[in-house]
Amino acid sequence: MTKSTAFRHGSSPVRRVAAVAGAAVLAGAAALCAPGVAYAATDAASTPSAADFSDCPPLPDGADPSRWRCEVHTAAPRLTIGKVTTELAPMVMTHAEGPMPDGSKGQVWGAMHSASTAVPGGLTGTPAGDRADEPGLAIQPEYGGRSDFYTGQFSLRFRLVGPMVPESCVIGAGDPVDFQMKRSGPSKRVSQDPPVIEFSAYDDTFSAPAAEHCGPLTRPLNRRLGLPASEGNLLSYDASYTFKTYDQLPATGLRNSA
Repeated sequence: MTKSTAFRHGSSPVRRVAAVAGAAVLAGAAALCAPGVAYAATDAASTPSAADFSDCPPLPDGADPSRWRCEVHTAAPRLTIGKVTTELAPMVMTHAEGPMPDGSKGQVWGAMHSASTAVPGGLTGTPAGDRADEPGLAIQPEYGGRSDFYTGQFSLRFRLVGPMVPESCVIGAGDPVDFQMKRSGPSKRVSQDPPVIEFSAYDDTFSAPAAEHCGPLTRPLNRRLGLPASEGNLLSYDASYTFKTYDQLPATGLRNSA
């Protein structure tokens, strides 16, 4: 889980030789792992319930608890990034928003939870890559450090996970992937008590950077994934959120800012 409690006001393209070499590295990785067990993505059941307010962040000094609310968003994302299209595990994002003492809009980031999802074709990007005796590849979204829920802006990094992939291997390791989400239609309130609002959103304009810090697999992985990619990318999701104002939350239930 990545977390931050800093508050802010309202909108706070290969030569053939290289290609052959890359294929050899990936094939070599597969050979080193076989026979074996394909990478198993983390069970999405580890994601907390949308009704869990334990990630609500502390409020900024002077904020009125009755006018600030903690929102818990649960999204089921579909991602196309480079040459890969997959349905990601659910993401749960928590933040707080409300008026600052001077009347401006304020937000405080809480936390994000998600699980890794297997990438079709595994490490090699071939039909054999999905077999149990081949090394797998998975992708896991992580909070990228920027968010503005008033305008639909937020950022993510995508960690690549697998038995042959270094833990440091990340798409957007330096600069995260920035999204400007647009609503696909009107929101729908499906419950009054507790409040539950459903909506859909998407962004098809973002650029996807290369994966970095992947050791000898860096170039082969980027060729396999089609990164960097300046167009043809898409993040869309169906989501719902619930909320409580801070005067409805037990003070002991708020997580420490440390």
